[in-house]
Amino acid sequence: MAAASKPKPDPRMVGVLNVDKPAGMTSHDVVYHIRRAARVKQVGHAGTLDPDATGVLLVCVGPATRIAEYLADQGKAYRAVIQLGSETDTEDASGQVLSQTDASHITREDLEKLLPDFMGEISQIPPMVSAVHHEGKRLYELARAGITVEREARTIRIDSLAMSDFAPGPNATAILDVECGKGTYIRTLCADIGKALGVGGHMASLRRTAVGAFHADSAAPLETITPENVLSLLTPASEALRSFPMQSVDDARRADILHGRTVPTELADTPIVRVVDANQQLVALALAEAGALRPFKVFSTEHS
Repeated sequence: MAAASKPKPDPRMVGVLNVDKPAGMTSHDVVYHIRRAARVKQVGHAGTLDPDATGVLLVCVGPATRIAEYLADQGKAYRAVIQLGSETDTEDASGQVLSQTDASHITREDLEKLLPDFMGEISQIPPMVSAVHHEGKRLYELARAGITVEREARTIRIDSLAMSDFAPGPNATAILDVECGKGTYIRTLCADIGKALGVGGHMASLRRTAVGAFHADSAAPLETITPENVLSLLTPASEALRSFPMQSVDDARRADILHGRTVPTELADTPIVRVVDANQQLVALALAEAGALRPFKVFSTEHS
């Protein structure tokens, strides 16, 4: 008896999922779950979220994986709990405690007064548990081997930093709402705030509340995503990139774009334009310059 053939992937299974990641799972674990639910191999996330963290994890399905880098570049928002009075080797609650200090004298006003110092462009040293490369290996791989190396400080951007709650005590805690640019380590922000207060600190918990226009209140809990509903939860690639200017093209100009040819535009010069067809499907990403669109990443609209 011949073996039953595997069902073919649904060609409509293309787009971006806004997943509410649970704690205790890696971003790769989430990708594996979605791969099984969508029954396609081409699945990837747009920006890692730590295993202990929860919240928005964007997962790209099918050819939409080609826009993951642009989604990862979007601004992000987090809600973090900072615990003062103790430093850990990972800068979060999962690490070994390195030092402890009584933080009872720290007040809400002390923290509120300090927060503006961490606004705008600031320097951060990536933690050893980060995915930054060092001589061909990621820092977290070195950390697992018990190796610590010198890291260069990086400039990151904090757009908004506000405290929504404060609980005083020997291990005072506060809830911080952060809006930031790509490459910001919230655990390092918490550790640096603790150092600036003179008592040390670490990130006790973290929830990502937004990536670009995707928010946690509209994210699908991972456990609710099944083969039966995954298609209905997909955001089309063109809509997922809605923060970029859009240019619609007719069939003739769509054909030009798909062959890498430039087409005229009235858009102002901009490095990234999403080009869509009459059905609002993503045709290409293009550079707008001197009244012309020059495609640099082309998609087949049969799958976008």
